[in-house]
Amino acid sequence: MITGVIFDLGSTLIHFDGDWQAVFTKSLHALARQLKADGLRVEPKLLREAFRRQVEAAQAERQKDCVERTSDSVLRQVLADLGASPVDDGVIERALRRLFAVSEARWVPMPGLHEMLAELRAARYRLGLISNASDADNVRRLMVKAGLLNTFDPELISAAVGIRKPEARLFERVLSAWGLPPQAVVMVGDTLGEDILGAQRAGLRTIWFTADADTPANRIWAKTLKADAATDDLHSLPALIRSLSAGPPAV
Repeated sequence: MITGVIFDLGSTLIHFDGDWQAVFTKSLHALARQLKADGLRVEPKLLREAFRRQVEAAQAERQKDCVERTSDSVLRQVLADLGASPVDDGVIERALRRLFAVSEARWVPMPGLHEMLAELRAARYRLGLISNASDADNVRRLMVKAGLLNTFDPELISAAVGIRKPEARLFERVLSAWGLPPQAVVMVGDTLGEDILGAQRAGLRTIWFTADADTPANRIWAKTLKADAATDDLHSLPALIRSLSAGPPAV
């Protein structure tokens, strides 16, 4: 029987309402303005271009080794390469907060989020979170904004723990914290190659949440990877989880 549910955050519990590339470009301008306001003498265009390149490089590396490269480390490397290092911790913190504020404004709760969580809590499911994210403070602000503070225990954020899904160790940490066997826990997430693959490596049941899942990576993984179930509606999750308790895992 399933008694624990682990969730992804972005594109599972919250939805990004905007054009990601346009928002990221706006974020880069906000980052450059904040660093200038704090007295860093770095040419804004060079900074924006270097930070974009470094973010893309870090993302490619993460995909290969599942080791998180935090936004803090990426920004410090960019500033060092541009001759503006060392930099005070407060300057870095303010710059990253301004960077993420632009995208944070565009994340909204998925329809049915709080009703679904209330139903799961009423049924006494354990609720956990595993989020791949380069900045832990960014994730915590998003959770506060979505009304998710103190909802999940444990909360594992890759920027804080150093490793990313699909590393099975992340899922195993939740199993250990709960004292549950893998077959008693289901993972709900939107990325096949991270959420679903990682959970299956750890022996968990899996539900692919597809509302925002039409991505090139998912289309590739869909050819070879099968979740136990799929849905695009959070309202349907409690019943779907109950149905999985009665059936064998997908193979």
